[in-house]
Amino acid sequence: MESRNFLRFLFIFLSVSLVLFFTWVHLPYAPQPNSTTDLLDCSTNSPWCTSKNRFQPINKPSTADNILEKPPNPKHRNHESDTPHHPLDPLTISEINKVRTILKSHTLFKSSSPCAFHSIVLEEPDKTLVLKWKKGDSMLPRKAAVVARVAGKSYVLTVDISTGEVAVQENGSRSGYPTMTIEDMTSSTWAPLSNADFNRTIIERGVELQDLACLPISLGWFGENEENRRLIKVQCYSMKGTANFYMRPIEGLTVLLDMDSKEVVEISDKGRGIPIPKAANTDYRYSAQEINPEMMFVNPISIEQPKGPSFTVEDEHLVKWANWEFHLKPDPRAGVIISRAKVRDPDSGEMRNVMYKGYTSELFVPYMDPTDAWYFKTYMDAGEYGFGLQAMPLDPLNDCPRNAYYMDGVFAAGDGTPYVRSHMVCVFESYAGDIGWRHSESPITGMEIREVRPKVTLVVRMAASVANYDYIVDWEFQTDGLIRIKVGLSGILMVKGTSYVNTNQVPGQQNLYGTLLSENVIGVIHDHYITFYLDMDIDGSDNSFVKVNIQKQRTSPGESPRRSYLKAIRNVAKTEKDAQIQLKLYDPSEFHVVNPMKRTRVGNPVGYKLVPGGTAASLLDHDDPPQKRGAFTNNQIWVTPYNQSEQWAGGLFVYQSQGEDTLAVWSERDRPIENKDIVLWYTLGFHHVPCQEDFPIMPTVSSSFDLKPVNFFESNPILRIPPNVEKDLPVCKPAASA
Repeated sequence: MESRNFLRFLFIFLSVSLVLFFTWVHLPYAPQPNSTTDLLDCSTNSPWCTSKNRFQPINKPSTADNILEKPPNPKHRNHESDTPHHPLDPLTISEINKVRTILKSHTLFKSSSPCAFHSIVLEEPDKTLVLKWKKGDSMLPRKAAVVARVAGKSYVLTVDISTGEVAVQENGSRSGYPTMTIEDMTSSTWAPLSNADFNRTIIERGVELQDLACLPISLGWFGENEENRRLIKVQCYSMKGTANFYMRPIEGLTVLLDMDSKEVVEISDKGRGIPIPKAANTDYRYSAQEINPEMMFVNPISIEQPKGPSFTVEDEHLVKWANWEFHLKPDPRAGVIISRAKVRDPDSGEMRNVMYKGYTSELFVPYMDPTDAWYFKTYMDAGEYGFGLQAMPLDPLNDCPRNAYYMDGVFAAGDGTPYVRSHMVCVFESYAGDIGWRHSESPITGMEIREVRPKVTLVVRMAASVANYDYIVDWEFQTDGLIRIKVGLSGILMVKGTSYVNTNQVPGQQNLYGTLLSENVIGVIHDHYITFYLDMDIDGSDNSFVKVNIQKQRTSPGESPRRSYLKAIRNVAKTEKDAQIQLKLYDPSEFHVVNPMKRTRVGNPVGYKLVPGGTAASLLDHDDPPQKRGAFTNNQIWVTPYNQSEQWAGGLFVYQSQGEDTLAVWSERDRPIENKDIVLWYTLGFHHVPCQEDFPIMPTVSSSFDLKPVNFFESNPILRIPPNVEKDLPVCKPAASA
């Protein structure tokens, strides 16, 4: 009987885990999400969308216009017949299957030892070969980069898909383990149920096993006790009465688990006196809200494009819009990768190189609670969990507007079987009423001039739900040549249970390590750091990094009525240490990547500058174990020479790593970077002191940085774009009033 009950609970628990990690159900929350019935249909064949002063339906553009005629229908695509068209295209289903077949016959995988594939992705060809390749050329050899574990050891392999040749790379003595597979995560959440002491503890804490939800939590690295085996910690919640189980932690209960054997190593239960928070008011779904009739919601809004979007996606991955073109692909670790970004020169018409490759390299999320159940929560979401693996299907009309184009990810499961992550990325045009440029002449000049140009941008978006937290990453391209990279944080806080229901109960000297958000719920203070890899190729691969210091200059006595002014002093970084930058408000600088061999007609080196937005810096001690692993956040800016093996700021194997293979370690080599093929790294940071408005789900908070042309063009590149005129814009009417 006991065995049957256990199997029943195991089935329920595993089902919940699979729902959490393998299915992606959109759970809307107030205000009510958009639906197709709320928005006007302004597609090309709709009679309700007219151009003012014409009073008839807009004619369809011809297919020769190279325009998407209708809003793309975000239905699931069949990827079985996909073939690569570009050297950087991701592996297809057939290619992944072939890699799997090749490896099955390899000596390493022939034994009966347990094995798992932690990553099967494209081994990108040598950069010089990709730069030379043009459409119509023969496809460069297709290879797969494989990370696998066999019999408890980690391997990096390269598989030539055409020849079947397999090369096993030396792993060296680096610490750490590969990114967890989805199977690692799901199996770890139900493994504790095989332990009678764990089951007994859960029941003693007042939770029925069928109401249990558990999360796999990476444990960082804190010493020798955590070496020589893959470990993970598991913490659990009560799902009873709410979909938002994150707000009902079983505080103080932590299971230490061997991830390979699924053996429970240790159970720590130090929260028996802490009640599980109530479920009331925690559900964030729209269907669960009691709507106050006096609340005023905005009317539905939608940007309509009767002629269809202005961008095209060729061969599944090449995006062309306005004066931009770039290669776009989903990635299981980085999320999305932008490659071969080029912008058209308005004078010469030439497509000019801006960036060879850009992506999210790593995320570091340390929580600021040193107690037993929290000190280890110092996540590296890309290297430990896979930022792309955690990407959820985007919700049409709410995540992305009507005319968005959706791109799927094709990834490999732990056994090497390919699967499709649908609607992982969307591409759309955005207009928020912003202004590209303007000038109105003052009446005192006697000239009646008012010139204004609207700003329309192209956005590439993905959203990753790493358990409780949601990250929205946007790459926004502007017609003036600027690229804006924006990160939004939303989702649900990771909270701590407490016996307190009001701040007046908290002793004056006690540190809560956060904010009391609701009865028995503390939002713990934490940071978010998102480090971006930016291989800038400004009109070619050989570039230099220039720090332009803005310094106060004092005038000489009698020189001027002014006492001081600002002066820009250019310093070209010779080696990596010259380009290790910590941002300082009262020591301002600009940060340029220039091509010293190409100049404008008046002699300035062409370039782009990195423009930091609101950001934060890590305040942890450099010898604190989490900061050793996250040492790539010690500076906001780094510049390194291009090296194909240096792509992940936290190292190739991040899980339980000790920090000996990070961006900070590479940069200490102090290699030459002047007039070299260089990579720019930038870390966007957030300090998060939770507040009650973050309960039960957080309004999105965002920050961004820009890559902006600096003497790249001869003049304003959008000088010649036309203004909007009334006759060109659609006027959409609801069907009832037409």
